Amino acid sequence: MASTPIQSEARTDLEPSFVIPLVLLFGAIPIFFLQMWVGLAIAVFGVFLMVQTAIIKLSFTATALEVYRGSKLIRSFPYTEWQNWRIFWEPAPILFYFKEVKSIHFLPIIFDPGTLKACLERHCPLQSLRAE
Repeated sequence: MASTPIQSEARTDLEPSFVIPLVLLFGAIPIFFLQMWVGLAIAVFGVFLMVQTAIIKLSFTATALEVYRGSKLIRSFPYTEWQNWRIFWEPAPILFYFKEVKSIHFLPIIFDPGTLKACLERHCPLQSLRAE
């Protein structure tokens, strides 16, 4: 059952997705019995991503991608500064990359990937970014 993003006229809030953290946590179990420290490291990373999924929110506004921790805005990325973006491994999206004029960002897909891609195509079409 697909969740519906919270959307207003000028803002779309992405719903969290716990798929990657859960895959890491469950995948760490058999690895733990083969290589205890590797399995433990993967499990700890899975727990870290689980917590981040619960507290970090992304919102697409008319002018920027905004990142919130709870209800506090912690970072804003204006679309006018974007040069490129990509979602890695389309069959099962795991990583979101975007490049600004002065920096590059990688984010694990801990939010709804379908809504993410739709918002990116609406607010930052690749054709317009490459034409500049």
